[in-house]
Amino acid sequence: MPLPPDTGLSARSFGRRPGQARQLALFTLLGAITALGQAPWDLAPLTLLGLALGLHLFARRARGAAGAGWAFGFGYFLLSLHWIVLPFLVEPDRYGWMAPFALVLLPAGLALYWAAAFALAGWLAPQGRTRRLLALAVTLTGAEVLRALALTGFPWVLLGHALIPTPFAQLAALAGPFGLTALIVGAAALLAALAGGSAAGRIGLAVPLALGALGWATLAPGPIPPAADAPVIRLVQPNAPQRQKWSPDFAPLFQQRLVELTASGDRPDLVVWPETAIPYLLEYSEPFLKEAANAARGAPVVIGINRREEARYYNSLVVVGPEGAPGGLYDKVHLVPFGEYFPFAELAARLGLHGLAASEGGGFTEGSAERLIDLPGIGPVRPLICYEGIFANEIAPGGERPRLMVLVTNDAWFGSYAGPLQHLAQARLRAIEQGVPMVRVANTGVSAMIDAHGRLIDALGMDEAGFRDVALPALAPPTAYARYGDAPVLWPLGAALLTLLALRRRFRIDPA
Repeated sequence: MPLPPDTGLSARSFGRRPGQARQLALFTLLGAITALGQAPWDLAPLTLLGLALGLHLFARRARGAAGAGWAFGFGYFLLSLHWIVLPFLVEPDRYGWMAPFALVLLPAGLALYWAAAFALAGWLAPQGRTRRLLALAVTLTGAEVLRALALTGFPWVLLGHALIPTPFAQLAALAGPFGLTALIVGAAALLAALAGGSAAGRIGLAVPLALGALGWATLAPGPIPPAADAPVIRLVQPNAPQRQKWSPDFAPLFQQRLVELTASGDRPDLVVWPETAIPYLLEYSEPFLKEAANAARGAPVVIGINRREEARYYNSLVVVGPEGAPGGLYDKVHLVPFGEYFPFAELAARLGLHGLAASEGGGFTEGSAERLIDLPGIGPVRPLICYEGIFANEIAPGGERPRLMVLVTNDAWFGSYAGPLQHLAQARLRAIEQGVPMVRVANTGVSAMIDAHGRLIDALGMDEAGFRDVALPALAPPTAYARYGDAPVLWPLGAALLTLLALRRRFRIDPA
């Protein structure tokens, strides 16, 4: 009886097949093509094409599944996250030596999720092309879920994010980011199955393509309706480069710019400044808070600022009232590992390692809980600070529904291209998932008002100083995702995995 093909679980099988290096290089190239659906390129068809070709090659080849998956993931993350070196170059004399390691090690580490997905799919479906495609669609989607949740989570450039610029992003209101990931991976598996099958199957490609076109037309949210009698929110973007932001020579200039932009034009109903807008701790900022209140002419001002409580430091957001007194306060809950704190902080401190954005001691302390802040004339607001905007499962606070999400950020760390635009894309997705508009204010851009369907109502571009007065968009009806979260995707995904396990037949791996 012939033995089933080697799925790549044996270390000895890796690299023995002639042309293995060329095949791994091809998978790396296909991974890079798959990344072109992410911002700033936004070429979703290339993500679908790259995925379909990668899945097609996996279904054909018998050996080295884990290596193929790793190469595929490495190409994807290397291109999509190439900007990760930029935070280390803000202070190159201190952190520049880390940049090459970040450029290579982060994609290499994240690619392990895809390697595991390919290896598990090969083990679940050692034979049968269609079954192997189905298995990989399930395990690759599962790997993206695991990447988003495990070890504090890193849900950046999920495969489903390629659909954000398309009408299919509206499906996130039903199934969230994992639903979009399952959709694009499933569509790629279907295309691979049809294109690599019989002539009749290739003709059958017209069916999913027609369904895709129908979905595109049906899901498009249409024109943006005018906002009538809505509060006006001012987005203030000072454009303070990260190298100058904390400098005593430049900080007063940026502070004056914030005040002047706030005082310009007609009085708005709410003013929002970016993350760490004031380069002083909250307890030493009373004169600056009063100056901001005077400039706002009675409108509340949301300000990103750091604060200290005993020996603990917090990355915070404060609402300043008409008299300059701090009102609502929110401390960032989900901190950036290696940025705002260092894991194993005591050991790291002994080695002289501190978070890139932590100007004090061993880093920041996480806030106690997510919560809403009530803003006069607006209603309940869900505050978010920078990195917190990428975690879809942590946005909904439970209980009362917010009227608005306010996200303040400092994307100057990420440069002026891919990183900030990917961060903006995820903010758009959060608005769709919750059916709640979001005002997003960044230090160097992009600051934007996003409606409940993820559309940009108005925006300030990268490296631009200025302000925008934008009427608050309407709420959308409550979404299924806000109510049920990721359960409608995770339960079927788990059921599919268990079904594949149940259908798997026992086999031996050829040791040769």
